[in-house]
Parts: sequence; structure tokens; C-alpha cells
Amino acid sequence: MIKPTHFTHLAELFSALSDPTRLRIISTLMDCERNVGEIALLVELSESAVSHQLRGLRHMHLVRARKSGRQVFYSLDDDHVARLFQLGLDHVEHG
Repeated sequence: MIKPTHFTHLAELFSALSDPTRLRIISTLMDCERNVGEIALLVELSESAVSHQLRGLRHMHLVRARKSGRQVFYSLDDDHVARLFQLGLDHVEHG
């Protein structure tokens, strides 16, 4: 039996993945970690906008941060995130 709180957390997860900008950010992190500047260039947004989105993705445990000196590098939190993204993309491309 699935706990009622799991449904709430699952809905929050899908809500976090419902934004095209957040999905574009996740796609840049599929193969390697990147800093905010790199992500901003790849998704063609300001560093401020990317940082704002990364904060939400970190809160949802979809990405993690690693500090190296003054730089912060972001990566997907675990393989589940990459699999969710890829399954969703496969589904969209199939239909």
C-alpha cells in the first residue's frame, strides 16, 4: 500500500519537472556537472534566472551542488533523475 504522503511528494516531483526551463537545465546535466555560467550559456538564460531554478531543483533533490573554491558545480542528484528525464523524453518522442 502506498502511503498518502508519497502521493503528495510524487505530485511535487512532477510539478518540478513540469517547467520547460527546469527540464532544459536538467538536460545540460545529463552527462556532466556544470557551473551556473556554463548552464546559463547552454540554456540561453541569465545566471540569475538559472540560479533561481537550480535552487528549486536542489530543494526537490533533483540536483546537487558541489563547491570548489568560489565555484559551485551542479549535477543530477542521482540516476533516478536521469532515468525520469529520459523516460519522459522517450514517451514524448514515441507519440
